[in-house]
Amino acid sequence: MTDNKTSGPDQATLDELAAADTGGRKLTGFSNRILLGVAALWSLFQLWIASPLPFIFGFGVFSATEARSIHLSFAVFLAFMAYPAFKRSPRDRMPIQDWLMAIVAAFCASYLYFFYAQLASRPGAPILQDVIVGVIGLVLLLEACRRSLGPPLTIIALVFLIYSLAGPYMPGILAHRGVSFSGLVNHQWLTTQGVFGIALGVSTSFVFLFVLFGALLDKAGAGNYFIKVAFSLLGHYRGGPAKAAVVSSGLTGLISGSSIANTVTTGTFTIPMMKRVGFSATKAGAVEVSSSVNGQIMPPVMGAAAFLMVEYVGIPYIEVIKHAFVPAVISYIALLYIVHLEAMKAGMRGLPSGNPQRPWLNKIIGFLTGLVGIMALAFAVYYGIGWLKPALGGAAPWVIGVGVAAIYVALLKLGSNYPELEVDDPTQEITQLPRTKPTVLVGLHYLLPVIVLVWCLMVERLSPGLSAFWATAFMIFIIVTQRPIDALFRGKSDLAMDIRRGGVDLWEGLVDGARNMIGIGIATATAGIIVGAVAQTGVGLVLADLVEVLSMGNLLLMLLLTGILSLILGMGLPTTANYIVVSALLAPVIVQLGEQNGLIVPLIAVHLFVFYFGIMADVTPPVGLASFAAAAISGADPIRTGFQAFYYSLRTAALPFLFIFNTDLLLINVDWVHGVIIFVVATVAMLIFAAATQGFMLVRNRWYESVLLLLVAFTLFRPGFWMDMVDAPYEDVPPTQFEQALGEIGPDDHLMVRVDGLDAYGAPTSFVVQVPATEGDTGSERLSSLGLHLMQEDGKVLVDMTDFGSEAEELGFDFDQQIVAVRIPADQMPKELMWIPALVLFGLVVALQRRRRRSEPAPSQAAIAR
Repeated sequence: MTDNKTSGPDQATLDELAAADTGGRKLTGFSNRILLGVAALWSLFQLWIASPLPFIFGFGVFSATEARSIHLSFAVFLAFMAYPAFKRSPRDRMPIQDWLMAIVAAFCASYLYFFYAQLASRPGAPILQDVIVGVIGLVLLLEACRRSLGPPLTIIALVFLIYSLAGPYMPGILAHRGVSFSGLVNHQWLTTQGVFGIALGVSTSFVFLFVLFGALLDKAGAGNYFIKVAFSLLGHYRGGPAKAAVVSSGLTGLISGSSIANTVTTGTFTIPMMKRVGFSATKAGAVEVSSSVNGQIMPPVMGAAAFLMVEYVGIPYIEVIKHAFVPAVISYIALLYIVHLEAMKAGMRGLPSGNPQRPWLNKIIGFLTGLVGIMALAFAVYYGIGWLKPALGGAAPWVIGVGVAAIYVALLKLGSNYPELEVDDPTQEITQLPRTKPTVLVGLHYLLPVIVLVWCLMVERLSPGLSAFWATAFMIFIIVTQRPIDALFRGKSDLAMDIRRGGVDLWEGLVDGARNMIGIGIATATAGIIVGAVAQTGVGLVLADLVEVLSMGNLLLMLLLTGILSLILGMGLPTTANYIVVSALLAPVIVQLGEQNGLIVPLIAVHLFVFYFGIMADVTPPVGLASFAAAAISGADPIRTGFQAFYYSLRTAALPFLFIFNTDLLLINVDWVHGVIIFVVATVAMLIFAAATQGFMLVRNRWYESVLLLLVAFTLFRPGFWMDMVDAPYEDVPPTQFEQALGEIGPDDHLMVRVDGLDAYGAPTSFVVQVPATEGDTGSERLSSLGLHLMQEDGKVLVDMTDFGSEAEELGFDFDQQIVAVRIPADQMPKELMWIPALVLFGLVVALQRRRRRSEPAPSQAAIAR
């Protein structure tokens, strides 16, 4: 092996990359106290507005606009404090001009709070004072964005601001009537359509609490716990440290919204261990990058995008999580399999296990016993609390709270019977892995806040903000009390010292949470400029026409263009800002183009498509920052690491195309039994796809075997593609029989109706509408329930009118449109039958490789060095 020497990471490079999230300045003295104090105050403010306390005490109640204003004030003030203007700027002190910009920027951002009543009394009519404050605020926000996120997002926002003003002077289709200077400032700074729009609102209401929760959980020691558990469970298998890296990064991704932070946190420990068992520096870094970047697709945080989807798509948070779950999990399972294939190719072994040897049967029985026990406990808790709440009435929250606290103390008592978890030095050789049972049991209390969070979201159906508040409040209780209680149980209590250390951990967690939010707060505010310009100028419609021309009306080509745009923008934009920009510009276009192609694409599928390609930009060379962070730890070339990570992440790039055309993968309109089957089959398909792209399954693939495996994977993912060729899903009926067809379909069926007409701007348009079977026994009754009135003229079926606010109006029907085609559901064979020939073909490839494996020599360990 050529590059497996164990060495410490390049700490200077790591610090510089980590500064992308928290700021590059290392202040001292008074300036540092101000920075830390303001950061902690920001966290406390966010906890206050998320809690029910303002309504209980009757003061400190802020409107949504006021809260966004204060939120941005903190963000811009800390941005000028934490991020120097240039590389040559001082790192240990703040120049006077930075103090001045921080204070002025904070005032401009809080202008909406201080003058809220006056601004409300003159909507759309800004006075000179408003315009001056807005201009200064926009300039300083763009400067804060340049410092904290780099030039790309700043430049894009500037382009959209210039475009808003220069509309009359633009060429061709880009021209628009333009907006006045005061109108631009008013729209962008003094309303909730621009900077203080939905994106900043989501950052204020939801994202901050989840980021703070993750910072506190990590500060309490959960990050180290997740890494230790992953290594104790998987470290002894083939390529075990790499598998542990995948699992620990996935667990860290549950609470982290940053792929760079995830890479630095887990990679510092996992990359050196991967190199020890035989991974080259490049591949070790690439595995960590792929794992960490995929942490952003893991619910519940999803790099803050989950909360933005709630607002943009208009569905409950729990629905976003449900739709994102299957793709995220099968992506991680496939990465584990990729790591396994790499280990098989190189003939690797794992690290020595710390567990006593047990027969496989005992292991399986133990696993199943634990699984059944957890299921029984979950069942008892769910129905027990369901019974307690009505029985106890108003006292239920207090009783349940005491019960959770008692469980927490009991888990600390259980953990005190085992050695404390220590933070390992990544440069030191590890001769034996930690034992699984003690490692798992000593930190079980770290799972309680996560369980509280999931319970509040999934069972109690509280808002994401309130759920995060209760989980964070519990986390604060844990971080303050875990040291004194654990020390008491271990018989080495120093109460004053332990409480002081808990207080320090809490303080550092509050500060870290706020500092991690600076970039997100600035990004959402700056992206609001772009969203506001799109709304004010109508450039989205222009872009729709442009993209439609470039894609020649082909949906697949349109998706490819969208993916490429997301990758390009993602090279310079944070994931959150990239998602906001691309979804605002292109999501409606994809839905519209899908309708024109006869494919009804759910909006959530489009938003997840955009998001997946946005996170791929953190991997893709030449600017993938996560690849640079991993390369700084592994000592490999960052560009090579990026290309290898992209190769490993091909499954993440393929998934969005698959769930656009097969929305079953997003569990849309799927019952739970069908959902389980889809999960199992999709997992198998993704593993086969991974084997095809890695060129190895049981042995190295022949080229035709890789092609066959890709065909099998495609068929398992999208069986309807082939079934539609064999047995058409719809039958055409004349448009004149539209009413009759609507009366004949079942209550759960729908008609596919193609409509021609004019859009809102008088241009010809054609699209497909999915017309459901509404209430009524006959076609006439269902048409009336739909709110759709038709007439026939010269053999044509025209829309006479739609009832105001009716379902027909929501579907897009309008006066004088022509219904040109009607398709009714046919009795199609189940598309899942196509899985049978696919599995037969897969069995053939397996048989070929098994026969070849018996005749081929075992792979050499040196192969991995290539």
